[in-house]
Amino acid sequence: MINTTEITHFSLSPYFDTGAYRYLYFLIILTSYAAIICANLLLIVVICVNRSLHEPMYMFLCSLFVNELYGSTGLFPSLLLQILSDVHTVSVSFCFLQVFCVYTYACVEFINFVVMSYDRYYAICWPLQYKSCMTLKTVTSLISLTWLLPFIMIVVLISLSAPLQLCGNVINKVFCGNYAIIKLACSDTRVHNIFGLIYTFISVIIPLVLILYTYVRILKVCFSGSKQTRQKAVSTCTPHLASISNFFFGCCFQILQSRFDTSGVPNVFGILSSLYFLTCQPLFTPLLYGLKMTKIRIACKQLFCGSLTRLNRKCIH
Repeated sequence: MINTTEITHFSLSPYFDTGAYRYLYFLIILTSYAAIICANLLLIVVICVNRSLHEPMYMFLCSLFVNELYGSTGLFPSLLLQILSDVHTVSVSFCFLQVFCVYTYACVEFINFVVMSYDRYYAICWPLQYKSCMTLKTVTSLISLTWLLPFIMIVVLISLSAPLQLCGNVINKVFCGNYAIIKLACSDTRVHNIFGLIYTFISVIIPLVLILYTYVRILKVCFSGSKQTRQKAVSTCTPHLASISNFFFGCCFQILQSRFDTSGVPNVFGILSSLYFLTCQPLFTPLLYGLKMTKIRIACKQLFCGSLTRLNRKCIH
């Protein structure tokens, strides 16, 4: 029996020798990571410097973009190193750090979506009370709760998993997952499984139910209102719903892959599906909101035009 004191690293089994193609994969992943950083940073800067965007909806969006940077940083640097490495191992401490980053990212994302749904609900269904309800203090409290609650939950989750006595060190994932570590345990893990299901229920199911409830209420108001009200609701809610759907399905792939035997699934498909919510969502979110939301699109154009004008003046002088 191997105990936890003897295990210093975990092996990530899905990686395989890609030969000379590793440099191509490295370049593709690096380009994707650079695009994620640039796209999210651009929108964060645009929202911060533009006073017309200092509204609750855009402040919640800014929190979402920060989370995309946070989540992708929990995966991409490690992924890039593993692609170039001949030995696909990670230390135990780094593995739990990655679990913390990935799980808090997912939880923050869902809670942020709930807060944004709540904001849209009040803005569309209770427009007269919106400003008095969504004060700066309320917005700050909601954003703080969005980040604080997941951090507490994941600390509890990891504090249960870290002391486990393990009988192996091979993880069948391209990045570290809490349930993948629990499956290596020699001891009874019923408490960990129950808490894992509670965590999934709190971080995924409850937020999804709240989001669906708010949008049912929004749709009722839209269909009973004027054409202008419907158009305004569609323009602000469509990116939100598309982003939620994309992330939810990505998380479903991840949960199903963690909880069920996927040995019959092709290796490449397993890798791509497990990486989907950590690679596509951070890039999909800024592109979606940047292109679909008129105020953000105009602010981006103004920022670029202003920068080009200043550059031209410097060149002339």
